[in-house]
Amino acid sequence: MKQSLKSLTALAVLGLAALPASAQPAVKVAVVDMAKLYDTHYKTVEQNAKIQADDQKAQEEVERMNKEGNALVEEYKNLSEQANSPALSAEAKSKAQNEAQKKLEQIQNKQREVQTFIQNTRNSLGQRLNTFRGMMLEEIAKVATELAKKRGATLLLDKAGPTAIGISNILYSDAAYDLTDEVAKEVNKDKPVGAPSAPATPAAAPAAGAAPAVSVPGLSPKK
Repeated sequence: MKQSLKSLTALAVLGLAALPASAQPAVKVAVVDMAKLYDTHYKTVEQNAKIQADDQKAQEEVERMNKEGNALVEEYKNLSEQANSPALSAEAKSKAQNEAQKKLEQIQNKQREVQTFIQNTRNSLGQRLNTFRGMMLEEIAKVATELAKKRGATLLLDKAGPTAIGISNILYSDAAYDLTDEVAKEVNKDKPVGAPSAPATPAAAPAAGAAPAVSVPGLSPKK
């Protein structure tokens, strides 16, 4: 009798232990390509166009400052020639030398101004892009999750997610599990008429300003 009770107790314990496992829903996987969804979203296309336009303006501003710097360089060269001219008096040479030194300082200031402008522009555009990307990925993920739940999925994976070696975590998935096109249709349903479509190949990140071109006479360009 005691042995039977022990057996019944053991069976009961096993049955209770099995309850949580039996209550779990069957795993149904769905996948999306978050990188593709981000790149082809109409808001991303609009944002990229704005950043490219601002980047172009920044490059034009750098060119303008470079022209000012190069004009200072020419003035410096003329003053240096005067300071070394045998036709001038000692007093005139000394004056030209002092003016040349002041002009050199202006050139160095202009070079720093260009470099600071480029760095600030890069930081500003980069921050804007990162903030926008984070917001958009969160928005897309929310829509993808809702759609996956409607399809009965219990697990949603990003097949574009990089690993430590730079490739997707998912090496293969059947097309039947892929919700990317459905999610893309949903997130772009409010796309304005006439809004540009995403290019076949996503545009590269903006350069955020051309490299400084003002070279200081007698000094190596700063890296």
